[in-house]
Amino acid sequence: MLSVTFLGTSAARPTVERNVSAMSLVREGETLLFECGEGTQRQMMRYGVSFALSEIFFTHFHADHFLGVIGLIRTLGLQVRTEPMRLYGPKGAKKLLTQALQLGVERVPFEVDVVEVKPGEVIRDAGSGMRDAYEIHVFGTEHGGGSIGYALREHERRGRFDVDKARAAGIPEGPLWGKLTKGEPVQLPDGRTVGPKGIVGANRPGRVVVFTGDTRPCAAVVDAAQGADLLIHEATFGEEEKERAKETGHSTAREAAQVALAAKARRLVLSHVSARYSISAEELVKEARDVFKETVVAKDGMTIEVPFSD
Repeated sequence: MLSVTFLGTSAARPTVERNVSAMSLVREGETLLFECGEGTQRQMMRYGVSFALSEIFFTHFHADHFLGVIGLIRTLGLQVRTEPMRLYGPKGAKKLLTQALQLGVERVPFEVDVVEVKPGEVIRDAGSGMRDAYEIHVFGTEHGGGSIGYALREHERRGRFDVDKARAAGIPEGPLWGKLTKGEPVQLPDGRTVGPKGIVGANRPGRVVVFTGDTRPCAAVVDAAQGADLLIHEATFGEEEKERAKETGHSTAREAAQVALAAKARRLVLSHVSARYSISAEELVKEARDVFKETVVAKDGMTIEVPFSD
């Protein structure tokens, strides 16, 4: 199971309908948090997102993307948490987040490790061991201040086991099937040795979820999102404000759709929308779907499942 829940989808400031930036990703029971804008902890409670997480990923340090970490860490401390927490962010993360976590509390009662990452890095160590089925890839974005995005990339899966071919080859059901599934040759009772070729198909790709944070449309995002099952791209403005988007380092819905099209992504979710679209973002949807049909605009509380492509 792999899903994302949008906890905050508004740009710059909260509105009645939308909180500021935050998104949770749940994979096989593990919860990761991307951004932690003001009020994120309440959104987590409201939409049933577990506090049993150990990693938070920040794309940059504008206030609407990280201020909520102060209250969240404070709440976790009051809940007598003992497990360590790891925070990731671009250059400057150590100084800024360390200062932020000192506000409003004498001492955080659990270990908080702040890790600075840069484009091109692959985050394999989850703090509690190596990730055994996926990695987090860091890529550059264009929003100033060394902003970054994150791509969760699952490892390849084993090929499909063809039951009919296994039976036709005279391979008895049981442990031998299991070995073949793992790519190991097996010895049959009649003395024959049979390998997985022809019985087990080629490895199948894992899923890819890409989260851009704030950015102008750029080649680095297109490269990171190649073939993504889900691309979550900011769309702060509509086309009528495309000049403002350029001036402020943001994207329009149409520009985000062009990125998805160039990357051959399977689905696009627009987020980080201006307050003017807080109640209705249909204008953004229309502009994006003219370019890339598989587009929706996120709403607070929306959960999207990410299935395998095969």
